[in-house]
Amino acid sequence: MGHSFLLEPGRWTLQGNWLERNGMPIAVKGMTLVAWSRDNLFTMATKLMFPGSDRQEISLVYKGRLDAGERQYTFLLQHNQLGQVEGEGWIGTETIIQRYWALSDRQRRSGFETLHRLNHDTYHLTSGILTGHFLSSTMEVSLERQPNK
Repeated sequence: MGHSFLLEPGRWTLQGNWLERNGMPIAVKGMTLVAWSRDNLFTMATKLMFPGSDRQEISLVYKGRLDAGERQYTFLLQHNQLGQVEGEGWIGTETIIQRYWALSDRQRRSGFETLHRLNHDTYHLTSGILTGHFLSSTMEVSLERQPNK
């Protein structure tokens, strides 16, 4: 069974927890849309919301290229808190792993995401943002594929 997240167009909902250094977990919900063009370019847009919290929403728009049969790719990311970001991803047998770094960022922020496939329609995402060498926030969520309408 191959990956359905990222490699296929689709709508995904996410739900779980966000944790910041010295803080309590905060509920997070959101949605991710994945689209593909004919020339092996993908766009992935994610919006994270924090219900019951005054925390600002986070929006991310990824644009990358993944040629057929390849297992590694690069992407550009526009992040409303980190700004312009570059990254790379690897597609494993059970996981998709992404690493990224903010450009022109005095705080030297970077991050990672690991998407572990539970089944064709469900993934578990663990991510983190680092400031310099220190972990500043993490997120653990379940992603569920939404049926096509």
